[in-house]
Amino acid sequence: MISTWYGDIEKSLFAKFSTVKLLICDIDGVFSDGRIYLGDQGEELKAFHTRDGFGIKALLHSGIEVAVITGRQSNIVEKRMQALGVPYIYQGQHDKTQAYTELQQKLELSNEQVAYVGDDVPDLPLIKSCGLGIAVRDAHPSVQRAAAYVTALPGGFGAVREVTDLLLLSQGHLNQYLGSSE
Repeated sequence: MISTWYGDIEKSLFAKFSTVKLLICDIDGVFSDGRIYLGDQGEELKAFHTRDGFGIKALLHSGIEVAVITGRQSNIVEKRMQALGVPYIYQGQHDKTQAYTELQQKLELSNEQVAYVGDDVPDLPLIKSCGLGIAVRDAHPSVQRAAAYVTALPGGFGAVREVTDLLLLSQGHLNQYLGSSE
């Protein structure tokens, strides 16, 4: 077992984190808590956790690619992901498999080099296809059962940061972002 801030992880599972070269996340229910707020004029609002943003920037700085694939289309998502420097933003993807395959080919990565974080049934094909399928703590039970790892934190409340910390830890990059030599 490997002891982490988020709990103990089996060595074989921790090894899967160490091979990841691309992290793909869903948006609603992963980066956000899954709720969508609508204003009187029809404007859509979402809340994003700042710690997730720091984790994404740290991953990108460490050379790990980041992408988002989401079924919805939203200007808010586009702006937030651009602000974080996420280079691959796929929105309106009701069948996420096509975007996944395109990313894999573009980056020349095997399934084992890809981690995917999801929360609901549309995420199942990618959770099952990639090398490291991850479900957030409050994901649908079918997604949790299919995932190799279930986060300790719920979607929208630091689950993405948890995943980024574990990826950085497993690849020996975490300490440079902590300001210490622990």
